[in-house]
Amino acid sequence: MSSDDTPAPFAIHDRSIAPGTAEILTIPVSQQVTGLDSSLALKVLHGAKRGPCVFVSAGIHGDEIVGAAIVQRLLDHLMPETLSGTVILAPAVNIYGFAAHSRYLPDRRDLNRSFPGNEGGSLAAQLAHCFLTNVIERCTLGIDMHTAAVHRYNLPQIRIASGSPYLVELAMAFGAPIIVESPLRPGSMRALAAEREVPMLLLEAGEALRFDRYSIGVGAAGVLRVLAHIGMITASDGLENVAVPMRANRSTWVRAPRGGVSRRVRKSGDIVRQGNLLAVVGGLFGEDGIELVSPIDGVIIGHATLPVVNQGDALFHIAEIDSLDHVGENAHSIVEAMAVSDPPFAPAPILDEDELL
Repeated sequence: MSSDDTPAPFAIHDRSIAPGTAEILTIPVSQQVTGLDSSLALKVLHGAKRGPCVFVSAGIHGDEIVGAAIVQRLLDHLMPETLSGTVILAPAVNIYGFAAHSRYLPDRRDLNRSFPGNEGGSLAAQLAHCFLTNVIERCTLGIDMHTAAVHRYNLPQIRIASGSPYLVELAMAFGAPIIVESPLRPGSMRALAAEREVPMLLLEAGEALRFDRYSIGVGAAGVLRVLAHIGMITASDGLENVAVPMRANRSTWVRAPRGGVSRRVRKSGDIVRQGNLLAVVGGLFGEDGIELVSPIDGVIIGHATLPVVNQGDALFHIAEIDSLDHVGENAHSIVEAMAVSDPPFAPAPILDEDELL
């Protein structure tokens, strides 16, 4: 290796990390009611060769824990001595909510609506500012991992801002079943990163407070493919073997027509046609059941896992896909067979679960 290939030590907070090494560090954020410090925990892998700086974050919402398992899986494969560039891993950004099994911080604020934050502001503002100055501003790419809300499940999906060919390229390399173009929310990490010209992928996968093997596997493999695609690891990016995912930029929520007990016959990943039966919602004895059918052709990208429902509860989230015929006559699930769609319509908002329920 020539001296030109060797990077300088990576300086972060009060640490200097030598090339080809990794360190865990904690950055104080605020004091708890006990007077003890609360800290942002990071693991920095500083490669032996020059390259990009990428962060992989999870737990922005403290009950969305799948990303922590994905980070642990990544550490089985990432070695700083063979890495080109630097990877910053943050498995539980909202450590307060992570410890309390809560989406929010103790001040009841949503960290993902609190960026860019303020060093002298609320607890959420302090944490957002800490993550911005120590992580986001150091990086050229971010991958942030989320799950559905409590009692909901999301099919693994990559969400990106519209209008960026580079993000589409990275999302294709990630290889999740579907790419969703969704708008940037004011105060969110994605909106802030876009302002700072840091491209970001957002993975939605799985259920709050639960691990599931499929989401963890898709997430870990996807991050590794992206790192390979941008030249940080020597593995293949696998693009020649990754099925082309569907793309969507509008979706529909299907809600319970009455209160009672839902008997679901479809799940996330299922391909549905307009009029297909999704569930039957009846009373406590199963009486007076009302059939719930799909209003559109599309793919179910999220569903409620709790069968006890109130009238109006969102039970299914269906991404509208114009070219389902590419899937093939025998395909029943996007997990089994993927299709491509580049719909020629203006983007319509795809909302998050917490903004609808």
